[in-house]
Amino acid sequence: MNRLWRLSLVGLVFLLAACQQQQVAPPPPPPKVTVSQPVVREVVEWDEYTGRLEAVESVDVRARVSGYLQSIHFTDGEVVKKGALLFVIDPRPYQAELNRAKAALEQAIARYGRTQKDFARAQELIKSRAMSQEDVDTRAADQREAQEAVQAARAAVEAAQLNVEFTQVRAPISGRISREFVTVGNLINGGTADSTLLTRIVSLDPIYGYFDVDERAYLKYSRLWRNGQRPGSREVNIPVYLGLADETGFPHQGRLDFIDNRLDPNTGTMTGRAVFPNSDLTLTPGLFARIRLPGSNQYEALLLPDGAIGSDQTQRFAFVVNDQHTVEYRRVELGPIINGLRVILDGLKPEEWVIVNGVQRVRTGAKVDPQPQAIPRPQALPMPEATAAKP
Repeated sequence: MNRLWRLSLVGLVFLLAACQQQQVAPPPPPPKVTVSQPVVREVVEWDEYTGRLEAVESVDVRARVSGYLQSIHFTDGEVVKKGALLFVIDPRPYQAELNRAKAALEQAIARYGRTQKDFARAQELIKSRAMSQEDVDTRAADQREAQEAVQAARAAVEAAQLNVEFTQVRAPISGRISREFVTVGNLINGGTADSTLLTRIVSLDPIYGYFDVDERAYLKYSRLWRNGQRPGSREVNIPVYLGLADETGFPHQGRLDFIDNRLDPNTGTMTGRAVFPNSDLTLTPGLFARIRLPGSNQYEALLLPDGAIGSDQTQRFAFVVNDQHTVEYRRVELGPIINGLRVILDGLKPEEWVIVNGVQRVRTGAKVDPQPQAIPRPQALPMPEATAAKP
């Protein structure tokens, strides 16, 4: 019995020692979190659309006269200048018609000269009453008729001359030409609605970029214009940027050139058009393109990494560390992402320290060990100055 009592006493001593050890154990250190102050900078909200490039000028080259194709004077796919000779249609039938018209003109001129002399003699004879007034009137009418015949003959010569010129089909615009659709020796039908298509030319510099704006975006732009926060697209040349499928970013800068006058009721979109310089001929009609244009005026904004923002059902929040290293809950209103950082419209101040790493390890009111770290400031696309639109 004494042995059992001694064992119980020893166990009680060890139990008291363990309790005392647990009471003096230090609490765990507060978790380390990375904190940063929001980046403050001037930003512009950019809207992106998918568009397609189209030529400013596109011409289906057709003959204006009919005949057999005699020769071709270009290489398929080359860049041609306006006025360059492309095709020649056999000119001999039209040259013969021109020669006939010229001969008819000479006959008309000769007849007109004879009637002039006849009328002049009649005017002298009527003074001596050697000719009746009726004969004089007849000769005057013959003169007028001959004069009109000369004008008609000259018009026939001009028409025949035009037909001879039209046998040489020249480039109506400068641009890149397609292939030859008809080979030498074929009969060409010209001068009608069903004229033979010979080739096609598209201009390259400058070039259009067409895109469709949805109804919400159109209403936003209209509201900004009405509130005086952004000039209207028909008043100034709003800058537009373009990037191709294999390009990083938007290296091509142009300007907004046209906005349609109505929304398409079938798609709920409105067509916009931008024009871009293309001196190096990088842009080709038919290519898809990414188009970006300013969706707001330039304004000062707070920016944070998107990972610093938490979600509480329908609310967005951020954790702020105060001077006592205590976590505080901040409800925030978000804007778009610009250059990888989220715009904070409301809920934070520039001098506050926001947890940007370790959000999942903290809760409101908890103590933390903040580790300050600056947020990298990516280079932003500036807002170029809009120039006055051409009247």
